[in-house]
Amino acid sequence: MSSYPFQEVESKWRLHWDEIGLFKARFDGSRKKFYCLDMFPYPSGELHAGHGRNYILGDTIARMKIIQGLDVLRPMGWDAFGLPAENAAIERNIHPVEWTRSNIAQMKREFRQWGTCFDWEREVSTCDPHYYKWTQWLFLRLMRAGLAYRAEAAVNWCPQCGTVLANEQVIGGACERCESTVSQKKLEQWFFRITAYAQELLDGLDDLREWPEKVKVMQRNWIGRSEGVDIDFPLQSGGKLSCFTSRHDTIYGATYMVLAAEHPLLDEIMESGSNKELRDFVARERRQSLARRWEPAQEKIGVFTGRYAVNPMTGAEIPVWVANYVLFEYGTGAVMAVPAHDQRDFEFARKYSLEVKEVILPPGKEPGGELSEAYEGEGVLVDSGPFSGLPSEEAREKIASYMEEKGTGKRALRYKLRDWLVSRQRYWGTPIPVVYCNKCSVVPVPESELPVILPEDVEFDPTGKSPLLEREDFLNASCHECGGKARRETDTLDTFVDSSWYYLRYPTPREDARPFDRDLVNRWLPVDLYIGGVEHAILHLMYSRFITKALRDMGYLDFGEPFGHLFTQGMICMNGAKMSKSKGNVVTNEYLVGRYGADTARVYTLFIGPPQRDAEWTEKGVEGAHRFLGRIWNQVVAYCAEADVAPSDKHGAFAPEQTALRRKVHQTIKKVSQDLENFHHNTAVSALMEMSNEIGNYTRGVTGRGSDPALREAVTTFVRLLCPMAPHIAEELWQRLGGKRSVFLEPWPSWDDEALKQDSYLLVIQVNGKLRARLTVPQEIPEDELQAMARAEARVAAQLKGKSVSHIIHVPGKILNFVTE
Repeated sequence: MSSYPFQEVESKWRLHWDEIGLFKARFDGSRKKFYCLDMFPYPSGELHAGHGRNYILGDTIARMKIIQGLDVLRPMGWDAFGLPAENAAIERNIHPVEWTRSNIAQMKREFRQWGTCFDWEREVSTCDPHYYKWTQWLFLRLMRAGLAYRAEAAVNWCPQCGTVLANEQVIGGACERCESTVSQKKLEQWFFRITAYAQELLDGLDDLREWPEKVKVMQRNWIGRSEGVDIDFPLQSGGKLSCFTSRHDTIYGATYMVLAAEHPLLDEIMESGSNKELRDFVARERRQSLARRWEPAQEKIGVFTGRYAVNPMTGAEIPVWVANYVLFEYGTGAVMAVPAHDQRDFEFARKYSLEVKEVILPPGKEPGGELSEAYEGEGVLVDSGPFSGLPSEEAREKIASYMEEKGTGKRALRYKLRDWLVSRQRYWGTPIPVVYCNKCSVVPVPESELPVILPEDVEFDPTGKSPLLEREDFLNASCHECGGKARRETDTLDTFVDSSWYYLRYPTPREDARPFDRDLVNRWLPVDLYIGGVEHAILHLMYSRFITKALRDMGYLDFGEPFGHLFTQGMICMNGAKMSKSKGNVVTNEYLVGRYGADTARVYTLFIGPPQRDAEWTEKGVEGAHRFLGRIWNQVVAYCAEADVAPSDKHGAFAPEQTALRRKVHQTIKKVSQDLENFHHNTAVSALMEMSNEIGNYTRGVTGRGSDPALREAVTTFVRLLCPMAPHIAEELWQRLGGKRSVFLEPWPSWDDEALKQDSYLLVIQVNGKLRARLTVPQEIPEDELQAMARAEARVAAQLKGKSVSHIIHVPGKILNFVTE
C-alpha cells in the first residue's frame, strides 16, 4: 500500500480553497448566517499545539456549517498593541512595529498551514491606524456620553515596566511580566464608567443561556452586588465613621473598626499626634500594591490609631484600627469588624487580643464556648437586644428599618465592580485623542482629525514616563477650541479597549467613513459562536459586554450582548504543565505539520479529550492519529481501484451484511452530526475510527466490491463526515471518488431512521448479577418468550437448577438478570 503524501495533498487543496473563495461570506441575506469567532491572538511568533485547540475546534464547526449551507463569517485578526510586544522589542533591540509585523506574518503563514478556513480579506490589526482610528472614535463617543472621564487614582505601578497594572497583572505583589515589586502610586488616569451598567451587566447574564455557568459565576462575583446598610459610627473625639455592610444582622457583635491605610481620618490623626508606629505602618501600606493587599493568604497586621468609635446599637466604645486587609477602593475604606462572624476579622482579633462576641447561632448550637473560627452563615440572633431570637433575614430587615428611623443608618446598594482604568504610561498602544489647554482644560480631538497617529521613531525604554514626551512634534498641539497652545495626551489606551469592539469591525473591515456598517453589523451580530480561554472570563468579556451596551444606547446597535454562544476550551498540557514557550514544553506547529501534516495535527487535537477539559499531549497519540489517516488513505485508494467509473443508484434488496454496514453508516452520521454540534469532537473522531474499522472488516479478504452500493455509500459518506476535521485528505479522496467539486460544496449527510432500525439485538443474561450468556434476540420478542430463551441457555439453566427465582431484572435492550432466593 502507498503512504499518504500529505505535504503534496495539503498544499494543493489550500491553494484550491483560496482560488474558489470557499471561505468568503456572501452577505446577501439569501442564507442563514453563522458568525464563528475565535478570540484573536496576541502576535507572539510561532504557533504551537496548545494554540491549535482553540482554532481547530472553531474551524471544524465553521466547516461543518459551510457544508450545511449556512453563510459563514469566520474572520481573524491581531490583538497587536500592548506591553508584551514592547518588552520583547526592548529585549531584542528592535522596534515593536518590526517585531509585531514579523510575528503576524509568521503566525498567518502557520494558520494557513493548519488549513484554517479564515477569510483573510477581513483581517484586522489593532496597531493599524485604520483600526485604531475607530478605537479613538469610540473613546470620544464614550467621553461625549459621560462614560469616559479623568480622575486621580491610586494605581498599581511597576517601576521596571514604567506603567500602571491592573490587579490581575500583579502576582504575589510582583509584576506578572518582569516580576518587579509593584507599589502604589497616585496618577491622573482615564476611566470608563462601566459601573453605570453594573446592574444591566448582572441581569444580562441570566439571558446568556449558552455561556458556561462557571464564567457567569465569575462575572457575578466580579460585579459583586450587595444589598445592605450605610451605618454611621460616631467618633468619641467628634465626627463619625461611615461604613457599608450587608450583614447588619451582626452589628451587635461589632467590637472594633478597621480603616484602610488611605482613609482621610488617618491623615488627621497623624497631623495631630506623634505615633511613629502608626506613621510607619500607613506609609508602608500606601506603598504596597492593591493586589498584594487584597491577597487573602497574607498575614493580617495592623496598628491601633488611638481613637474610639461608638457602636450605634450597643453604645459601646470600640477601638479604631488601621489594617492591611481593608482597601480604600472598596466601599468607604472603613469596616465594622465582627470577629465572631467574619474570618478575616476573627484572625485579626485573635492576633491582637480583641473582643470576639458571638451574636449569630447556627442551627442546633447553644450559646457559649470558645470559637475556633468565625461562623459566617445565617442563623438566629443572640445577645442582640430586642432583635434576639430573630432569624438573620428577618433581623436584617428590622434592624435596617430601626436604623433609618433613628437616623443612624440607611439602606444602600453597592457593587464591587469599579470603573475601568483605561490609560497606560506606555508607548505601544492607541494614543488617547485629547489635548490639554491651560485655558480650556481637557479638549477632545475632533473626529475629523482622527486618527491621532502613534509616531514610530521614538525611544521606548521604560523610564517611568511616556517616551512620547520626548517627541516635541507629537507633544505640542493646538487647542481645538481656542486655538492656543496645548499639550497632547501621552498616555495610551489599555489593550482591552482595542479588543472590546473588534468583533464589530469584521463585517466591514475596510470601512473608512465609520467604524462599521450599522445595517450589516445588526444583521451579523451577535456572534453565534465565540471560542476562547476561560482566563478572559472577567476582563475581556465584561468589557466587550459593556461597550456593546453603550453603543446600543448611543443608537449604533440593535442588540445588547455581543456573544450568543461562548465556549471555553481546556488547555493542552505536556509533562503535566500547560504547554507554554516560557516553560519550554511546546510542540511547534512547524514540527507537527512538517512531520505529520496538518490533518494529523487537527485530528489528534480533536481526539485528545473532551474539548472543555485540559488534556495531555503525547507523541504516541500524534502517531496514532497519523496511522489512522494513513489507513483511511489506503482504504479509499483501494476502493477507487475497484469502483465502477459510473456507479448506478439502482440496486436490489440489501443482503444482511450490507444492511449491517448501512446501519453503522447511518449511526455514524447521526453521532458525528450531534457530537460536533455539542462540542463532543473527541467522540466524533472516535465514531469515525469505528466506522473505518467496520469498512475494513467488510472488505477484508474480499475482492470485486467496486459495484457494491452499500460499500460506496459507506466510503463516500465517511469522506464527507471526515472533511470538517481533516479537510485536506477528505478533499483529495473525494476527488478520487469522482467528486466534481469541493466536498465542502456537497450537502452534509443526513441519517435515515429506517436504516438505523435493527431486527435483533444482543442481550446480556445474568444470574445474580454475574454474566452467564449473550443472546441475539428479535426486537419485538414477547417477555415470556425472552425469558424462556434465556432459561434454555445451558450455562443459565445450570445456574438456576434447583433454585427458586425471586425476581427478574430486565433492562430492555441491555440486560436480563435472574435473582435467586
